[in-house]
Parts: sequence; C-alpha cells; structure tokens
Amino acid sequence: MDMHTVVVGTSGVTASDVLAVARGGARVELSAEAVAALAAAREIVDALAAKPDPVYGVSTGFGALATRHISQELRGRLQRNIVRSHAAGMGPRVEREVVRALMFLRLKTVCSGHTGVRPEVAQTMADLLNAGITPVVHEYGSLGCSGDLAPLSHCALALMGEGEAEGPDGSVRPAGELLAAHGIAPVELREKEGLALLNGTDGMLGMLVMALADLDLLYKSADVTAALSLEGLLGTDKVLAPELHAIRPHPGQGASAANMLAVLKGSGLTGHHQDDAPRVQDAYSVRCAPQVAGAGRDTMAHARLVAERELASAVDNPVVLPDGRVESNGNFHGAPVAYVLDFLAIAVADLASIAERRTDRLLDKNRSHGLPPFLADDAGVDSGLMIAQYTQAALVSELKRLAVPASADSIPSSAMQEDHVSMGWSAARKLRTAIDNLTRVLAVELYAATRAIELREGLAPAPASQAVIDAVRAAGVQGPGPDRFLAPDLAAADAFVRGGELVVAVEKVTGPLQ
Repeated sequence: MDMHTVVVGTSGVTASDVLAVARGGARVELSAEAVAALAAAREIVDALAAKPDPVYGVSTGFGALATRHISQELRGRLQRNIVRSHAAGMGPRVEREVVRALMFLRLKTVCSGHTGVRPEVAQTMADLLNAGITPVVHEYGSLGCSGDLAPLSHCALALMGEGEAEGPDGSVRPAGELLAAHGIAPVELREKEGLALLNGTDGMLGMLVMALADLDLLYKSADVTAALSLEGLLGTDKVLAPELHAIRPHPGQGASAANMLAVLKGSGLTGHHQDDAPRVQDAYSVRCAPQVAGAGRDTMAHARLVAERELASAVDNPVVLPDGRVESNGNFHGAPVAYVLDFLAIAVADLASIAERRTDRLLDKNRSHGLPPFLADDAGVDSGLMIAQYTQAALVSELKRLAVPASADSIPSSAMQEDHVSMGWSAARKLRTAIDNLTRVLAVELYAATRAIELREGLAPAPASQAVIDAVRAAGVQGPGPDRFLAPDLAAADAFVRGGELVVAVEKVTGPLQ
C-alpha cells in the first residue's frame, strides 16, 4: 500500500479517506477483514432466502409494497427493478467529487458486514472508483430518508452496466461500454443487494465532509480578512487580548481572536485613531469579528462530531446483526446529518454578512476614518469599489435565503409509508452553493481591505498583512488606481482565497493559524 491507496475495513473510514478518494483520486482496496465479514453476512442472507418466511428486502417488495412475498425465481428481477425504478433523478449533473464520495461511503457501509452484499459486488464498487468511472447522478431525487435513493440508484445502475457514466477522460458514455473498456464485469444482483446499494445517507455525508474541509480554510481566511479590515479602518487590536476571551471561553472565539492578533502583530495602523480621531470603540462588525467567526467554528466542531459518528456507522435497512438476525430499522434517516448541514449554512450566511458590513464601512467616507469615498482614485470621476460591494451584497442576500433550513421541511412519500423525511440532500446541495458564495464575499473584503491599507500612506501594516498584499498583487489582483475593468481583479481575488494562497501567505509570517 502507498499513500495513494485507501483500505476499507469493517469499522468505517475517516474524513481524510473520503477527501483522498473524492478529491484526490486515491485508489481503494478492501481489507481481508472486510472480505471475510462480507462473506459471513452473505451466508446469513442466503440461509434466510432459502426459508419460506418473508424477510424484508430479501424476499419481499419495498416500501409500501413490502407486504408482497416474492418467489425465488423473481428475486433477481426484484433487485434489478428496484435499481432501475429508483434511478429517477432529474436536473443537472452533480459534481464528480460528490459522486465519488457517495460511492465510496456506500462501499464503506457495505464492507461493514451488516448489509449482506457479496464480496464480488463490493469489489466491483471499488473497481469503478479505481477506473475513474463516475456514474451520472442528478441534482433532484433524494428526500434524505431511506437514504439518498435516486443518487445511489444511479450509481448502482452503473454497477449493473446500465445508465450513463463519465469516463476518466471526462466524456459521458453508456456505463456498459465504460465497464467493458476497463475489463469490469457488470454485477448480477441477488437477494437484498439492490436494496443495500441504495439505502444510505452517503451523499449528504460526503458533502458534509467536503464542506467541513472547505470551511476550515475559509474560517481562517475570514480571520485574516477581518484583521486586514481592522487595520484599514485604523481599529484597535486591544479587543483581541486573550484575557478578554478567556472570560467567555468559547473555543472558536478564542481561536479566531488569536488568529487576528497573530496577523496584526507589529502593525503600525492599529490604534492609530486614538491619536487623531478618538473612538471609544470600533463598530460591531470589527469588534465582534471573533465572536461571530468563533460561533461558526464551534458549529463546525459539532458538525465534525456528527460526521465522525456517521463515518463509523453502517447505514442500511434491514441490517445483518452479528447474532444472525436480519432486522428492519430507521438508521437511514438523515436527520443528524441534515441538521448540521443546515446549522453550517446559517453560520456561513452570518460570517458573510459581517464581512460585507466591514467592506461597506471601508467604502463609506463618513465611517472609514479618512479613506477616500469607495476607495476611488478620483471620487466622482472614479467610482472605485462601489459596485464590488453591490456584488458582495447580492451574494450575502442569496446566502440568507440559503440559510433557510431544508431539514424543517418534510413531504411524505411511498404512499405514506415514508411519512417523515430529512431533506438532508437538499441541505447539502445548498450548503455547497453557500460555501462558494462565502468565498466570493471574503474575496471582495480582501480586495477592499488591501487597497485601504495601501491608501494609508506613511503607516506601515503588520508584516503578515504586507505579505498578503505582496502575494495578492503577484497573483494578479491590482492595487489602488483609476477605475478599470473590475471583474478580472475580483476573479483573481476569489481564486487567491479559494486556493488557500491567502492563508499560506499569512502563515509564512505567523506560523500555523488555529
């Protein structure tokens, strides 16, 4: 095994494993322990299948049709049919990394030995991932209960050599052709296997894991842009003192304050206003930056705990228990994951909102403590960053709409058998959009704050701030001057934040941020 291979055992996987497979293209292998557990659970299912007594998912229909006992000669058809009928997604294709996470996490549960799937089916799932074959999965089709049904069904359909998939070259072709081109035999599903491939929270969990990775970077970025704005506004860093945050000991708040203080170390701008234009206190958007960002960080910590528990779980219905029982359950319900996805969307909206308020303050000559209107070169002739803030405001407005919780909704389905659902997939999809928008909002704040600092002639910024200015200018984001076509500058700032270069530039001076 090398660093580019992830081995799947019976006890779950880590967030790092998910990121390696979904984003890094890591290969997947099944452990010997997992293969043995798969075989043992399959023996139990085969024994139950041979008996006359009906067992849900083995010898019955599904959902509201679970009352029908299915004869042995129809069971293969039953399993194929559930996959075909449930592959009913609509709308745009979801991203390749989401589908890879979805497939990998379903494989994680299959390898737990609680699903009754044969080892060869699990191996084929790994083979598809390793071949870079990505089933076409659509935006709509999951209610986040009984699993991410339609998305997982489209993945299972590809295992059967049906439907469409994207090859490693990015072209979409019939799945059967792609499997044949890579020497992969389509699976012939047997009792319970179709159901086991569909019944999990894998899509929403994969998106949660990736969101947490993205937000870890963005919360550090937000601490940096807040510190730069504080400098641009000649604010005071005294409110960041550790003893002030120790008396309200929320961990995230303390970490954000410490990051801001590290960025501002050695600044010649902070507190300067006390000599020229006395202010008792800075505005909330500046003074309370650690409290808001810190609350978001603590929300992330809770979400990470939920994700870790889910990554260690076997989510299926029914499940094969170690004592040989096959029991129905409700573990496929997405509520735990859906809630934290929605919590994160709320925190993201608020972090963007406070960043926008700081940007607006930098642009308003009545509140910026000596900066030119809109940071313009020749105000009136030049409009400066006036419309950059409009764009930022439009993004924040959408973020507020995206913060409306999906998990507060439920639409009954399957003839009222599935009468309460989580909408966790929808929560995950809107969180991905929210994270994209937050990145853009922080990019606009970065653009405004660096320009403001450069306009403070005769005052030296902190070494970390200067490192950011040097790096962002080298990345193609221009500094102060007459009006120009602004969209390319904003796009370059977005790429600078999104790619992590902002945090890298700071950490070269400060060391690792919290």
